[in-house]
Amino acid sequence: MQSGTSLASFPVSWFASVMGLSGLTLVWQRVAHQLLPSWPIAPLLLAATLALFVVLVVTYGAKVVRYPQAVRQELAHPIKLSFFPACSVSLILLATAGLQYAPGAAYALWIADSGLHLLFTLYVMTTWMQHAYFEIQHINPAWFIPVVGNILVPIAGVPLGYVEVAWFFFSIGIVFWGVLLAIIFYRVLFHTPLPGKLLPTLFILIAPPAAGFLAYQQLNGGELDIMARVLYYHGLFLTLLLLTQARHFLQLPFFLSWWAYSFPLAAITTATLLYAERVNSPVLLVLGGIPVVLVPMVILCLTVRSVVAVARHGVAVDEQ
Repeated sequence: MQSGTSLASFPVSWFASVMGLSGLTLVWQRVAHQLLPSWPIAPLLLAATLALFVVLVVTYGAKVVRYPQAVRQELAHPIKLSFFPACSVSLILLATAGLQYAPGAAYALWIADSGLHLLFTLYVMTTWMQHAYFEIQHINPAWFIPVVGNILVPIAGVPLGYVEVAWFFFSIGIVFWGVLLAIIFYRVLFHTPLPGKLLPTLFILIAPPAAGFLAYQQLNGGELDIMARVLYYHGLFLTLLLLTQARHFLQLPFFLSWWAYSFPLAAITTATLLYAERVNSPVLLVLGGIPVVLVPMVILCLTVRSVVAVARHGVAVDEQ
């Protein structure tokens, strides 16, 4: 950022990029486990993701110190408010990805960020309940971000031994996912369409069932019962539904909201690889292998477009 004005308008939604890179790290951990154990890609991705997170924390922290009024305006914004938990979700994903490399650090990080995410969830939902200015056109799939964070907590929480805590967070996420899903489909079907800059957030619809499947596998000991199958196949259907509209999405101009493509695609890829292992299905393994190639390409494209936009001073402006 080259000016105070740029820093003041630096959006909290940048943390969605950390979610995407963390999701890609988890994809390659799963690939290493099932297919390519000698490829040390995941540790490198984790290091890069952690470095990006530190840069964003420092940058947004400077904004908090120098332009607190701008931060308060984001907290009061009906759309930007939902991106604040992307910070704690990023930490949850970093803790999950780091569990196999530095369990002690991952444990401390998971404890801290689970509490932080609970505070974010309580704040966001309190704001939703007490608002005087939200309208139906304000809701969009970004509202899932606080929910997705709760669903993700058990993935590392169960291996760390916090089973009841994991059930607590999973219950919050899975119940309110259903509530928000109904509201969002009502908004999409019966009200004005989402503006172009928010259309990529439709991919966030994939994240709750895909992440929910991964979390539920930890909670129920890896058994493929009815709920596990419903979560996975619902996520798979939503992915297919959105991919049928790929041409429409590709015609959109670049916005920071394009990072909404990344984490959901990574989540359903990881879920598909795990499901293929559970049912020993070569077909699903091939199906999961396709996005293993696609997701890195998507994230590389997003990274390049983001760097170009920053170079042109086009991302740190108010776009939502």
